[in-house]
Amino acid sequence: MDLKHQDITQKIIGASFEVHKFLGNGFQEVIYQRALAYEFHQAGLTFAREIEQHIYYKNLPEPIGTRRADFVVEEKILVELKAKSELEPAHFAQALNYLKVYKLEIGLLINFGSKSLEFKRLIRT
Repeated sequence: MDLKHQDITQKIIGASFEVHKFLGNGFQEVIYQRALAYEFHQAGLTFAREIEQHIYYKNLPEPIGTRRADFVVEEKILVELKAKSELEPAHFAQALNYLKVYKLEIGLLINFGSKSLEFKRLIRT
């Protein structure tokens, strides 16, 4: 089965495994974010980190707030990082909301906080 942007998501997941293999769990999210930025660079991926995105509500002309996703890779894949003992439904909801406001179709929710790296592929339908 071919997944959309599979080539990019495989590189992202590979970079995440490299970070987790070296650092393990137990650090703050920002530490993983910095290490992952290095690994993305090593993998030849272009990315933007913590881009602020306006959130609009219905037909209001002014944004009602902003959010920052951890990464947008190759202008196609949203990457949201966590450093929690386990992923919770709220983490999935947050990542899916980011996909909507960033107008992206594919996202990865990656958790460095558990003993083994966890990642979930998300699709905005």
